Amino acid sequence: MPGTRCELDTPVGRVAVYHSEGGAVLAGDSLSPVPLLLVHSINASGSAAEVAPLYHHYYESRAVYAVDLPGYGFSDRSERPYLPRLMTDALHAVIAHMCQRQGVSAVDVLAVSLSGEFAARAQCEAPGTIRRLALVSPTGFSGRRRRYGPPGSTLGVHALYRLFTWPFWTEGIFRLLTRPGVIRYFLRRTWGSRTIDEALWRYAVITTGQPGARHAPLRFLSAYLFSADINTLYEAIQCPVWVSMATRGDFTDYQGRTTLKGRPNWQFHAVPGGALPYCEPQSGFAPLLDAFWRMP
Repeated sequence: MPGTRCELDTPVGRVAVYHSEGGAVLAGDSLSPVPLLLVHSINASGSAAEVAPLYHHYYESRAVYAVDLPGYGFSDRSERPYLPRLMTDALHAVIAHMCQRQGVSAVDVLAVSLSGEFAARAQCEAPGTIRRLALVSPTGFSGRRRRYGPPGSTLGVHALYRLFTWPFWTEGIFRLLTRPGVIRYFLRRTWGSRTIDEALWRYAVITTGQPGARHAPLRFLSAYLFSADINTLYEAIQCPVWVSMATRGDFTDYQGRTTLKGRPNWQFHAVPGGALPYCEPQSGFAPLLDAFWRMP
Protein backbone atom coordinates (compact mmCIF):
# COMPACT_ATOMS: atom_id res chain seq x y z
CA MET A 1 0.00 0.00 0.00
CA PRO A 2 1.22 3.58 -0.58
CA GLY A 3 2.50 5.57 2.34
CA THR A 4 4.53 4.14 5.23
CA ARG A 5 4.37 1.05 7.39
CA CYS A 6 5.45 1.45 10.99
CA GLU A 7 5.46 -0.99 13.88
CA LEU A 8 4.15 0.29 17.19
CA ASP A 9 5.27 -1.10 20.55
CA THR A 10 2.04 -1.39 22.51
CA PRO A 11 0.85 -3.08 25.72
CA VAL A 12 -0.37 -5.96 23.49
CA GLY A 13 2.88 -6.33 21.58
CA ARG A 14 4.08 -5.14 18.19
CA VAL A 15 1.29 -3.79 16.01
CA ALA A 16 1.91 -2.95 12.35
CA VAL A 17 0.21 0.14 10.92
CA TYR A 18 0.17 1.54 7.38
CA HIS A 19 -0.43 5.26 7.09
CA SER A 20 -0.65 8.13 4.62
CA GLU A 21 -0.84 11.78 5.54
CA GLY A 22 -3.29 12.67 2.77
CA GLY A 23 -0.79 13.45 0.03
CA ALA A 24 -0.57 17.05 -1.15
CA VAL A 25 -4.31 17.72 -0.92
CA LEU A 26 -5.12 21.09 0.60
CA ALA A 27 -7.03 20.98 3.87
CA GLY A 28 -10.00 22.71 2.29
CA ASP A 29 -10.22 20.02 -0.39
CA SER A 30 -9.91 17.11 2.01
CA LEU A 31 -12.82 14.72 2.36
CA SER A 32 -12.47 15.10 6.12
CA PRO A 33 -9.87 16.64 8.45
CA VAL A 34 -10.42 13.70 10.81
CA PRO A 35 -7.97 10.77 10.42
CA LEU A 36 -9.49 7.45 9.36
CA LEU A 37 -8.58 4.00 10.73
CA LEU A 38 -9.36 0.90 8.63
CA VAL A 39 -9.65 -2.45 10.43
CA HIS A 40 -9.68 -5.75 8.54
CA SER A 41 -11.90 -8.72 9.38
CA ILE A 42 -10.96 -11.80 11.39
CA ASN A 43 -10.52 -15.11 9.59
CA ALA A 44 -7.77 -17.59 8.78
CA SER A 45 -5.98 -15.22 6.42
CA GLY A 46 -6.82 -11.70 7.57
CA SER A 47 -4.53 -8.69 7.15
CA ALA A 48 -4.60 -5.01 6.26
CA ALA A 49 -4.47 -6.10 2.59
CA GLU A 50 -8.20 -6.77 2.90
CA VAL A 51 -8.95 -3.04 3.22
CA ALA A 52 -6.45 -1.95 0.53
CA PRO A 53 -9.16 -0.68 -1.87
CA LEU A 54 -10.46 1.69 0.81
CA TYR A 55 -6.93 2.77 1.72
CA HIS A 56 -6.28 3.64 -1.93
CA HIS A 57 -9.63 5.44 -2.14
CA TYR A 58 -8.79 7.76 0.75
CA TYR A 59 -5.03 8.09 0.93
CA GLU A 60 -4.84 11.29 -1.13
CA SER A 61 -7.85 13.02 0.43
CA ARG A 62 -7.33 12.51 4.16
CA ALA A 63 -4.97 10.96 6.67
CA VAL A 64 -5.71 7.23 6.54
CA TYR A 65 -4.33 4.35 8.58
CA ALA A 66 -4.75 0.57 8.21
CA VAL A 67 -3.81 -1.85 10.97
CA ASP A 68 -2.69 -5.47 11.03
CA LEU A 69 -4.48 -6.72 14.14
CA PRO A 70 -2.51 -8.84 16.64
CA GLY A 71 -1.90 -12.31 15.24
CA TYR A 72 -2.12 -11.11 11.62
CA GLY A 73 0.05 -9.55 8.93
CA PHE A 74 3.23 -7.96 10.26
CA SER A 75 1.97 -7.67 13.84
CA ASP A 76 3.01 -9.90 16.74
CA ARG A 77 1.87 -13.46 16.01
CA SER A 78 3.10 -15.08 19.22
CA GLU A 79 1.09 -17.81 20.97
CA ARG A 80 -1.15 -16.13 23.56
CA PRO A 81 -4.86 -15.76 24.36
CA TYR A 82 -6.39 -13.93 21.38
CA LEU A 83 -9.56 -12.44 22.82
CA PRO A 84 -11.72 -9.35 22.22
CA ARG A 85 -9.84 -7.65 25.06
CA LEU A 86 -6.52 -8.03 23.24
CA MET A 87 -7.91 -6.78 19.93
CA THR A 88 -9.72 -3.84 21.54
CA ASP A 89 -6.59 -2.80 23.42
CA ALA A 90 -4.70 -2.86 20.11
CA LEU A 91 -7.28 -0.47 18.64
CA HIS A 92 -6.99 1.82 21.66
CA ALA A 93 -3.21 1.92 21.16
CA VAL A 94 -3.42 2.65 17.44
CA ILE A 95 -6.06 5.36 17.95
CA ALA A 96 -3.91 7.00 20.63
CA HIS A 97 -0.97 6.96 18.19
CA MET A 98 -3.11 8.50 15.46
CA CYS A 99 -4.43 11.25 17.74
CA GLN A 100 -0.94 12.15 18.90
CA ARG A 101 0.55 12.10 15.41
CA GLN A 102 -2.30 14.08 13.80
CA GLY A 103 -2.89 16.46 16.68
CA VAL A 104 -6.56 15.51 17.13
CA SER A 105 -8.70 14.12 19.94
CA ALA A 106 -10.80 11.68 17.90
CA VAL A 107 -10.67 9.60 14.70
CA ASP A 108 -13.12 7.92 12.36
CA VAL A 109 -13.08 4.12 12.25
CA LEU A 110 -14.22 1.60 9.64
CA ALA A 111 -14.19 -2.04 10.70
CA VAL A 112 -15.05 -5.15 8.71
CA SER A 113 -17.13 -8.11 9.93
CA LEU A 114 -16.08 -9.43 13.37
CA SER A 115 -13.67 -6.53 13.92
CA GLY A 116 -16.72 -4.31 14.18
CA GLU A 117 -17.25 -5.89 17.60
CA PHE A 118 -13.80 -4.72 18.73
CA ALA A 119 -14.43 -1.23 17.36
CA ALA A 120 -17.79 -1.07 19.13
CA ARG A 121 -16.14 -2.01 22.43
CA ALA A 122 -13.43 0.60 21.89
CA GLN A 123 -16.05 3.27 21.23
CA CYS A 124 -18.02 2.38 24.36
CA GLU A 125 -14.88 2.35 26.52
CA ALA A 126 -13.43 5.60 25.15
CA PRO A 127 -16.31 7.39 23.39
CA GLY A 128 -14.38 10.62 22.97
CA THR A 129 -11.77 8.99 20.73
CA ILE A 130 -14.05 7.69 17.94
CA ARG A 131 -16.08 10.38 16.15
CA ARG A 132 -17.88 8.17 13.63
CA LEU A 133 -18.00 4.40 13.16
CA ALA A 134 -18.63 2.52 9.90
CA LEU A 135 -19.31 -1.22 10.08
CA VAL A 136 -19.03 -3.35 6.94
CA SER A 137 -20.96 -6.65 7.12
CA PRO A 138 -20.78 -6.68 10.93
CA THR A 139 -21.39 -9.71 13.12
CA GLY A 140 -23.90 -9.74 15.97
CA PHE A 141 -27.02 -9.15 13.89
CA SER A 142 -27.75 -12.59 12.39
CA GLY A 143 -30.29 -15.09 13.66
CA ARG A 144 -33.00 -14.55 16.23
CA ARG A 145 -30.89 -14.76 19.39
CA ARG A 146 -29.12 -11.63 20.58
CA ARG A 147 -26.01 -11.57 22.76
CA TYR A 148 -26.46 -9.88 26.13
CA GLY A 149 -23.94 -11.91 28.12
CA PRO A 150 -21.79 -10.79 31.06
CA PRO A 151 -19.50 -7.84 30.29
CA GLY A 152 -16.34 -8.96 28.52
CA SER A 153 -17.50 -12.56 28.06
CA THR A 154 -16.97 -14.51 24.84
CA LEU A 155 -18.55 -17.42 22.98
CA GLY A 156 -15.33 -19.43 23.23
CA VAL A 157 -15.57 -23.25 23.32
CA HIS A 158 -12.58 -24.55 25.27
CA ALA A 159 -13.00 -28.17 24.19
CA LEU A 160 -12.96 -27.11 20.54
CA TYR A 161 -9.82 -25.01 21.06
CA ARG A 162 -8.06 -27.94 22.76
CA LEU A 163 -9.00 -30.14 19.82
CA PHE A 164 -7.63 -27.64 17.28
CA THR A 165 -4.40 -27.12 19.23
CA TRP A 166 -3.53 -30.73 20.06
CA PRO A 167 0.21 -30.82 19.23
CA PHE A 168 -0.05 -33.92 17.04
CA TRP A 169 -2.21 -32.24 14.41
CA THR A 170 -2.61 -28.49 15.08
CA GLU A 171 -0.18 -27.46 12.33
CA GLY A 172 -1.76 -29.90 9.89
CA ILE A 173 -5.27 -28.61 10.61
CA PHE A 174 -4.22 -25.05 9.92
CA ARG A 175 -2.36 -26.01 6.75
CA LEU A 176 -5.48 -27.82 5.55
CA LEU A 177 -7.68 -24.79 6.27
CA THR A 178 -5.31 -22.45 4.44
CA ARG A 179 -4.56 -24.41 1.29
CA PRO A 180 -4.84 -22.09 -1.74
CA GLY A 181 -7.99 -23.84 -2.95
CA VAL A 182 -9.64 -23.60 0.46
CA ILE A 183 -8.84 -19.89 0.75
CA ARG A 184 -10.34 -19.36 -2.69
CA TYR A 185 -13.46 -21.29 -1.66
CA PHE A 186 -14.06 -19.08 1.38
CA LEU A 187 -13.38 -15.89 -0.55
CA ARG A 188 -16.00 -16.95 -3.09
CA ARG A 189 -18.47 -17.44 -0.26
CA THR A 190 -17.56 -13.97 1.02
CA TRP A 191 -18.08 -12.44 -2.41
CA GLY A 192 -21.12 -14.59 -3.19
CA SER A 193 -19.53 -15.05 -6.58
CA ARG A 194 -16.82 -17.00 -8.36
CA THR A 195 -15.21 -13.65 -9.18
CA ILE A 196 -12.97 -12.52 -6.31
CA ASP A 197 -10.06 -10.13 -5.77
CA GLU A 198 -7.17 -12.21 -7.09
CA ALA A 199 -4.53 -9.94 -5.51
CA LEU A 200 -6.13 -10.45 -2.10
CA TRP A 201 -6.21 -14.22 -2.66
CA ARG A 202 -2.49 -14.25 -3.52
CA TYR A 203 -1.60 -12.22 -0.44
CA ALA A 204 -3.81 -14.43 1.76
CA VAL A 205 -1.92 -17.52 0.58
CA ILE A 206 1.40 -15.84 1.45
CA THR A 207 0.44 -14.44 4.85
CA THR A 208 -0.99 -17.74 6.13
CA GLY A 209 2.38 -19.37 5.52
CA GLN A 210 4.26 -17.11 7.94
CA PRO A 211 5.51 -18.26 11.40
CA GLY A 212 2.81 -18.10 14.07
CA ALA A 213 0.01 -17.59 11.53
CA ARG A 214 -2.21 -20.24 13.12
CA HIS A 215 -2.52 -18.87 16.65
CA ALA A 216 -5.15 -16.14 16.21
CA PRO A 217 -7.22 -18.03 13.58
CA LEU A 218 -7.54 -21.10 15.81
CA ARG A 219 -8.91 -18.87 18.58
CA PHE A 220 -11.31 -17.42 16.03
CA LEU A 221 -12.46 -20.89 14.93
CA SER A 222 -13.07 -21.76 18.58
CA ALA A 223 -15.32 -18.65 18.88
CA TYR A 224 -13.11 -16.93 21.46
CA LEU A 225 -13.05 -13.70 19.45
CA PHE A 226 -16.85 -13.34 19.40
CA SER A 227 -18.17 -11.15 22.21
CA ALA A 228 -21.06 -12.63 24.19
CA ASP A 229 -22.13 -9.10 25.15
CA ILE A 230 -21.97 -7.48 21.71
CA ASN A 231 -25.61 -6.40 21.51
CA THR A 232 -25.25 -4.62 24.84
CA LEU A 233 -22.29 -2.76 23.34
CA TYR A 234 -24.05 -1.91 20.08
CA GLU A 235 -26.98 -0.46 21.97
CA ALA A 236 -24.66 1.65 24.13
CA ILE A 237 -22.86 3.38 21.25
CA GLN A 238 -23.61 7.10 21.15
CA CYS A 239 -21.65 8.25 18.08
CA PRO A 240 -23.06 8.07 14.52
CA VAL A 241 -22.86 4.52 13.11
CA TRP A 242 -23.14 3.56 9.44
CA VAL A 243 -23.73 -0.10 8.53
CA SER A 244 -23.23 -1.75 5.14
CA MET A 245 -25.27 -4.94 4.74
CA ALA A 246 -24.30 -7.46 2.06
CA THR A 247 -26.95 -8.66 -0.37
CA ARG A 248 -25.03 -11.63 -1.76
CA GLY A 249 -22.99 -14.46 -0.26
CA ASP A 250 -22.87 -15.90 3.25
CA PHE A 251 -23.34 -12.69 5.24
CA THR A 252 -26.78 -11.35 4.37
CA ASP A 253 -28.71 -11.90 7.63
CA TYR A 254 -29.19 -8.67 9.61
CA GLN A 255 -32.56 -9.33 11.21
CA GLY A 256 -31.11 -8.34 14.59
CA ARG A 257 -30.92 -4.71 13.55
CA THR A 258 -34.50 -4.34 14.82
CA THR A 259 -33.06 -3.82 18.33
CA LEU A 260 -31.66 -0.52 17.07
CA LYS A 261 -34.76 0.55 15.17
CA GLY A 262 -35.53 4.20 15.64
CA ARG A 263 -32.14 5.15 17.08
CA PRO A 264 -31.11 8.33 15.24
CA ASN A 265 -27.38 7.60 15.41
CA TRP A 266 -27.66 4.29 13.49
CA GLN A 267 -28.21 3.94 9.75
CA PHE A 268 -28.30 0.69 7.76
CA HIS A 269 -27.72 0.39 4.01
CA ALA A 270 -28.22 -2.71 1.88
CA VAL A 271 -25.30 -2.29 -0.53
CA PRO A 272 -25.50 -4.53 -3.61
CA GLY A 273 -22.74 -7.12 -3.56
CA GLY A 274 -20.89 -9.44 -1.23
CA ALA A 275 -19.48 -8.91 2.25
CA LEU A 276 -16.65 -6.68 0.96
CA PRO A 277 -18.62 -4.35 -1.33
CA TYR A 278 -15.82 -1.79 -1.52
CA CYS A 279 -13.97 -4.33 -3.69
CA GLU A 280 -16.79 -4.06 -6.26
CA PRO A 281 -16.81 -0.61 -7.93
CA GLN A 282 -20.33 -1.12 -9.26
CA SER A 283 -21.77 -1.57 -5.76
CA GLY A 284 -22.07 2.16 -5.08
CA PHE A 285 -20.40 1.66 -1.70
CA ALA A 286 -17.92 4.57 -1.79
CA PRO A 287 -20.41 7.42 -2.42
CA LEU A 288 -22.64 6.22 0.41
CA LEU A 289 -19.73 6.01 2.82
CA ASP A 290 -18.26 9.34 1.72
CA ALA A 291 -21.59 11.02 2.45
CA PHE A 292 -21.50 9.59 5.97
CA TRP A 293 -18.03 11.00 6.68
CA ARG A 294 -19.12 14.43 5.40
CA MET A 295 -22.19 14.68 7.61
CA PRO A 296 -21.94 17.57 10.13
